[in-house]
Amino acid sequence: MNYNIEKAKPSDAKSILEYLKQVGSETDNLTFGAEGLSLSVEEEAQFIASFETSDRNVMYLAKSGGRIIGLACLTTSPRERLSHRGELAISVLKEAWGRGVGEALMRKIINFAKYTAGADLIHLQVRSDNERAIRLYEKFGFEKIGTFRGYMKIGGELIDCDLMNLYFD
Repeated sequence: MNYNIEKAKPSDAKSILEYLKQVGSETDNLTFGAEGLSLSVEEEAQFIASFETSDRNVMYLAKSGGRIIGLACLTTSPRERLSHRGELAISVLKEAWGRGVGEALMRKIINFAKYTAGADLIHLQVRSDNERAIRLYEKFGFEKIGTFRGYMKIGGELIDCDLMNLYFD
């Protein structure tokens, strides 16, 4: 599978929202389902536009044939006491699982966090039973720091999520 990774642009907003609906319908590993995010195209475009001039926040898209197959976002807090850490969100379409897309997005995010955002650590939440994602995160040096019992509720079932951090030296 051929793909490239690029920074998201406001003009990608509609495609991103469509991608999120598709990826949300393919797995229960995300904090949303087939409904995607409840944002308008304009709201998503404004969100992405805020990243264009930021050296603290970024959204990368993996595209194949111009179509989004993966997305990774790193956000940091403007609050001084929280600004040392970045929060990672990442997803990949099921058709692209196991093809290196997640790894490529992780490398871009980690590089941005360390060398552009100047973060001391990246944190994320992952379903405790999502072994594939946990292996990916561990491959990049993330460590489990705890479990948030009942982090999500899907179909009436409480779902535990592991909290993981990647510390930079």
